[in-house]
Amino acid sequence: MATVHAPEHSHGLVDDSIKRSREGVRAVGLSLAVLGGAAVAQTAIFAATGSVALLADLVHNFGDAATALPLGAAFLLRSDRAERAAGLAVVAAIFISACVAGVEAVSRLIHPSTPSHLAALAGAGVIGFVANAIAAGIRSRAGRRLRSPALVADGAHARADAYVSLAVVASAAMIAVGAPIADPLIGLAITLVILRITWASWRTVRHTH
Repeated sequence: MATVHAPEHSHGLVDDSIKRSREGVRAVGLSLAVLGGAAVAQTAIFAATGSVALLADLVHNFGDAATALPLGAAFLLRSDRAERAAGLAVVAAIFISACVAGVEAVSRLIHPSTPSHLAALAGAGVIGFVANAIAAGIRSRAGRRLRSPALVADGAHARADAYVSLAVVASAAMIAVGAPIADPLIGLAITLVILRITWASWRTVRHTH
């Protein structure tokens, strides 16, 4: 008598692509919440202080938060091509934020204005530092687990941004000691750092297989 084999079951198992999709969406969603919240808080403080260094940082943070949207879509589609396109969108968002920050910094050099509420300004820099450090950890860990160059690039970008945000604290300190010109100069320095990050992220995404 022939042996009858029971059909194979996969109860409790989830396809790897589905697990990857869920984990990727979770990572970008968490980073979106963290960076978006920080950017909103920094916007309120910018309205009170008028600091161009803070403006550069918050524009950048809004751009970083927005990169979660194409990345999330890529993971939902479970498409390598979509993920690579998302990586390019990340690079574009970083570059655009650099352009906005640079234009505003040059404008403030031409038309000087001294920021106010310096304690709040320094606090905004700390908010940016903490938020970017958290987002960097979320994206980098997920990117390595999922072997996603787009997420790895975004994680490295957020990690560098954490230190960029500390420049806002430096701006508040320089203004406090009587050097308001430091604010737009620091805004320009942030712009240069963002451009460097743009290049590094582009190289990472370009080598996506």
